[in-house]
Formats: sequence, structure tokens, C-alpha cells
Amino acid sequence: MKRRVPKCPVEFTLAIIGGRWKALILYQLFLGVKRFSQLQKILKGVSQKMLTQQLRELEQDGIIHREVYAQVPPKVEYSLTALGASLKPVIESMCEWGMMHGVSKSENTSFSLPTPEIANEEAVYITTASNEQVIAHKKVLTASQSEKSLPGD
Repeated sequence: MKRRVPKCPVEFTLAIIGGRWKALILYQLFLGVKRFSQLQKILKGVSQKMLTQQLRELEQDGIIHREVYAQVPPKVEYSLTALGASLKPVIESMCEWGMMHGVSKSENTSFSLPTPEIANEEAVYITTASNEQVIAHKKVLTASQSEKSLPGD
């Protein structure tokens, strides 16, 4: 199914990160590289089919990188690309807004997403008649050892 190209920047952003699970997936990937089963365990209530669909869309949009390891049983890891990392301020702002307006004051604590390290830079460009735009980055993010362990794991 082809998605229509949004004309408004807000609509474009929502087309990329909109939906029930995408922002939550991104939030978890800011904490570090995750396997499918880890994401499914953390995101309580998401079906295997829906998580697969959301991950595929994020991968097609150049937001996440899917690494498949040739082993038995198969191992697949998901990480953010540089384009995905550029969404950190957006997701962080959403979290801050939610804490100010949606979470009770007793639960409101200071919040900040970790800054993952970025490696393997390679930008992909698209050229139009009027300008050149970066449409994707093939950067793979790696988490520090402290970011790999989640509270409650």
C-alpha cells in the first residue's frame, strides 16, 4: 500500500512517527539496540503482527536499521539510524509535555533521553530541480553499557 506524500511538515512528521506504537518503539531504541522479543516484552499489548508492521514502516522510512545475523536460531537487532536519532528532540518534547500535562505531580521526575553513539555515517541524497535534500542516513547507533540495561529488566 502506497502512502500519499504529505504537503505539511507536521503531517509529514506524523506520517513517519504517528500511530500507536512508533513513538514508543523509538523511545526504546533511544535506550539502545533491541531485539524483536525485547521490544515485544517491553511494549505490553502490541501484537507480533502490529510490531512487525510498525518496524517495517520505520525501516522503509530510514528511521531504524534492521541487522540480521546469519545464525541458527536467527538473530535480528533493531537500532536507530542518524535520521531516527534526529527525532530525539521531538520524542523528548513529547515526553516532557506528557509529564507536564498527563502524569500526576507525584510521578513527575526529571527526564532526559540518553544520547546514543553514532557510527558508520553515510548520507543518502535525493536531488530535485530546485535543491538537494538528505532523505536518509545510514548511521547505526550503539548504546553505552549503562543504556543497554533497562530499569526493571
